[in-house]
Order: sequence, then structure tokens, then C-alpha cells
Amino acid sequence: MANNIEDNEENELSENEALYERLSIIIDRGQEPLRIDKFLMQRIEGATRNKIQQAIELEEVLVNDKPVKANYKVKAGDKLVLYENEAPESSEIIPQQISLKIEYEDDDILVINKPVGMVVHPGSGNPHSTLINAVAWHLKEINPQIDESTLPRFGLVHRIDKNTSGLLVMAKTPLAMSNLAKQFSAHTVHRRYVALVWGNFEEESGTITGHVGRHLRFRKLFTTYPEADHGKDAITHYKVLERFNYVTLVECRLETGRTHQIRVHMQHIGHPLFNDDFYGGDKIVKGTVYTKYKQFVENCFKLCPRQALHAKELGFTHPVTKKEMMFTSDLPADMEQVIEKWRKYSIHKKTD
Repeated sequence: MANNIEDNEENELSENEALYERLSIIIDRGQEPLRIDKFLMQRIEGATRNKIQQAIELEEVLVNDKPVKANYKVKAGDKLVLYENEAPESSEIIPQQISLKIEYEDDDILVINKPVGMVVHPGSGNPHSTLINAVAWHLKEINPQIDESTLPRFGLVHRIDKNTSGLLVMAKTPLAMSNLAKQFSAHTVHRRYVALVWGNFEEESGTITGHVGRHLRFRKLFTTYPEADHGKDAITHYKVLERFNYVTLVECRLETGRTHQIRVHMQHIGHPLFNDDFYGGDKIVKGTVYTKYKQFVENCFKLCPRQALHAKELGFTHPVTKKEMMFTSDLPADMEQVIEKWRKYSIHKKTD
């Protein structure tokens, strides 16, 4: 399933970009120089040279925290890490009785409003209690005869991050999966997010471009690259919804769906998402040095203890009926509360 998924945000790590650590070793002191592809063939049972070289080209093999070429010769003391895009856990999905907020369902698709804190699918460090486990239970309730072995093979066409709330669509058949995947690939799916970001904007709207790719050193992070040979092209359109002096409420419409795209792009233009601990939003970026202000921001962080990002709208063409589908969801309570707190603060500041 991983290779058929396009990330929503970031990804939401992207399913075809999500990497899991498979092998991490420090080369023994007595190791003679040896091409890294040959070395890995000796260490990984069943590995082919072609697959290893492909992994090296995709920068899924790091030596001393940096990508290398296939002809690199490993030597004593090298720290070698091999990543792969398949979760290390079993591919079997275990159904678990977890509450789901289903916005729409028919024989072909399932639209879910994901809460904050729920991981979308099993992966490294999250083998269970995910949205996929919950969906597996839901589908088994509808059809007790369903073959669990098919559950991971279709379903997700995109995902959103654990601490991002909002809408996502799942396919219930291979045909729906294929059709929706093509819509995401063609960038015809409507995706509108609402985010609270640091700073004020000079303009009312704009477009952020810049390739988004995995950070070459910190592999859990993504960053923006101006060069076309790094990362993948990414386009985010944004519009100011409301200004609160030191923070701004914006809507973001994704033209592409790269991993952490909104979070990375907003950081790139100097407006990291409020309380985004990956990209610098979990500290005071704009404002005063006064203790009272610092305490106000800390209280806001406690109200919304995650990046303030919500997938509010999702639109696509139904894969079977060809009807245009559009869904919208309310902001969750934590975002509503922190927005209202900033709204009152900005009004109070204007009257000072």
C-alpha cells in the first residue's frame, strides 16, 4: 500500500516517502574497505544489488548522517543507517475497537474526520491504535467475512499528521483506490487547511513555491530546497483570514501534497505554525519581552498543545458515480479556544 499513497501534509509523512530505520550499525574495527552495495548484500538476507543501489540513489542509505554513492567504500568506524519505506511491523492489520467520526460512507469510499493525536497507520513506533486499526474493526463490523489480509493493500490515498486534525478519504475497493490515487497525482483534489501561524503578513494572499524534501542530516524533518534536483515540487496557496497582531489565522490550499508541506513552507517564509515543535513554532517567534506576554503565550500553548493545523475542506470526484463530492469540518475545540484567546488579546491591545 505504501507505494500508492500521496501524502496530504504532511503527512502527513508521505506514504511513499515515509522511511523506517531497518538497519543501523557501526562498521567493525577490522573491516577492510568495501563497496557499500556489496557490504549490504552480505549483511541483508535476500537483498539484491539492484534494490540496494536503488535505495542508495533514493538517499535511503546514510553513512555518518550523509547520503553516499554506490561506489562508496565503507571503512572501520563508519555509522551506517539503512531506511526503507515499508513499516518493520507485520503487514497484517489488527482490527481494534476505536471510535471513528465518519463523515460519509458508501460501498466505495469512507470519509473520516481524524482527531488530534491519532496516527493514521501503523509504522515504526506506532504498531497499533491507529486510524487504520480502527477502520479495520469498522469494516469487520460491516462484513465479518472480510479478508483481513487485504486491508493494508488498499485504503489510504493520503494521510495527515498525527497532530493535525481533519478530513481524509479512504478507498474501500481497489478500483476506488486506483481512481482516487490518480486524482491526487493529478492535483485535482481540493484540500483546504486552516492554520494559526506566527507573525503578521504584509499581503492578503500569496503562493509559496519551493521543492520540499527530507532534510539531509535530520531525517525526521523536511525542508524547502530552491533547486529542482532536491526534493519534489511543492505549491501552497495561502490567504489571510484574520490578524491577531503577533499571530495570523490563514487558510492554505494545497496544489501539491508533500510531506509536512504547509508546516515546511510556512517556516520557509518566516511564519512557522503556532506550537509546531518540529519547525520552530513552539517558542515565542513574535511579540514582546514582557513576562505577562510570555505567560499569555505559554497559556496558549497549553490550550493547543500541538501545531495549530486543521484539514477543514476536502473535495474530489467520486471514483464510481463521478459525482463531485465536497466535505467540510469544524475547527476542533483546542484551535477554537486558542484563536479566541488571541482574538481577545489583539482587541485588548488595540484599546490600550
